[in-house]
Amino acid sequence: MIRDVRPAGTRALLVTFDSLADVVAFHGGLDRAALTGVTEVVSGARTLLVRFDPGCTDTGRLRTRLDDVVPVAASGHTDGDPVVVPVTYDGEDLDAVAATTGMTTDELVAWHTGQVWTSAFCGFAPGFSYLTGTAPSLDLPRRDTSRTAVPSGSVALAGEFSAVYPRTSPCGWQLIGRTSVPMWSLDRDPPALAPAGTRLRFVAAARA
Repeated sequence: MIRDVRPAGTRALLVTFDSLADVVAFHGGLDRAALTGVTEVVSGARTLLVRFDPGCTDTGRLRTRLDDVVPVAASGHTDGDPVVVPVTYDGEDLDAVAATTGMTTDELVAWHTGQVWTSAFCGFAPGFSYLTGTAPSLDLPRRDTSRTAVPSGSVALAGEFSAVYPRTSPCGWQLIGRTSVPMWSLDRDPPALAPAGTRLRFVAAARA
């Protein structure tokens, strides 16, 4: 599970894993463990940065406590209901993705809506969450040519991930739909709808 742990300054540990699945599972276990002194956990594709209050713990004690964390598989993240995101499945690449995967468009929509997604980590833009699902990945390639801009709320697939674009952005992912749910809003606390560890479920809205 854990491949390496090393100090990151005087107030954090950088924990390295072999896979993204290990990161997500360990993050879930860390949330449940609620270790004394931990103030923030920042996810990456293969790492967790665990920040702590040196008045409550130190690198040695925290490193020892990490050994007691029990990872939680994606299907075991059952604390609270998933955030529901309604999607209109009329994306420009929907038909092409269905053809690539050997599905009908209805089957592709059923695949996307028929699983729980977990925010593995955030990046690229504020509110952009890299979502991993509980169903087998389609491992889709990115587009050969990126679009210079896609609208806020565009729902997309690439590799093992799904995502919702929080604002108008360049995009090389495959577009399958759109949602009106804001992924980033300064009127919320936290502003991101899906910080790392958040569970989501997409539901199909009426198609255009």
